[in-house]
Amino acid sequence: MAGRTYRTEAVVLRSLRLGEADRVLHLYTLERGRVGAVAKGIRRTKSRFGGRLEPLSHVEAMLHQGGGELQTVTGAQLIRAHHAAREDGYRLAVGLVGAEAMLRLFGEPEANPRAFDAVTKFLDLLDELPPRTTRPALDPLALSFQLKLLWLSGYLPHLTSCANCGRTDELVGYSPQAGGAVCRVCAEGAIVLSPAGRDGIETLLSTPLADAAAASLDDRGAREALAVVTASYEFHGGFRLRTLKSA
Repeated sequence: MAGRTYRTEAVVLRSLRLGEADRVLHLYTLERGRVGAVAKGIRRTKSRFGGRLEPLSHVEAMLHQGGGELQTVTGAQLIRAHHAAREDGYRLAVGLVGAEAMLRLFGEPEANPRAFDAVTKFLDLLDELPPRTTRPALDPLALSFQLKLLWLSGYLPHLTSCANCGRTDELVGYSPQAGGAVCRVCAEGAIVLSPAGRDGIETLLSTPLADAAAASLDDRGAREALAVVTASYEFHGGFRLRTLKSA
């Protein structure tokens, strides 16, 4: 079967070295969802791609689909470079957490315009994110984006009543097996979830992503929100984000 070339918007989620001059790119595309592609010669000084295919870049890409698993990048034009996100250590750490979450939760070659809109909006907001003294993994924008990705992928935690018995008071934990908050009676084996944690998660879910950076979230609420996110990854997807370990 003959290959074909097509044009699509794409975000570079990850870039890996291949051979002496090439790179394998993990792209999330508007037209086809997650795509793996080779950018040939990109590491050469005179590469025709220049710096247009760096991680977190938002581009219009020309991709050629042949008979193999990896497609080939034949052209790329920048839509947004996101230099500000890559050149600041704090923003970069937040961005790489979001990129890996996107890669793991939406790893299939299936178009999802809402997920694509979410990741491009996240990167636009990342350029203006004020650095904080806390861990990047606890940043409200990082947490809000991951919670919204869980919602889009169908793994949104239920927090308003006990996911086991329906009780609405004395909610003290989170159980990924049950799919949400659990009461004191049903809390065996659950992770701790205080009122501050529940309120923080509900605030991040109800607040538009554009306003997440200014969300009121104390340290305990942020840490418990992160615990819920990571527990959801492990239970529903069977993975942990490597970027969270260093962020």
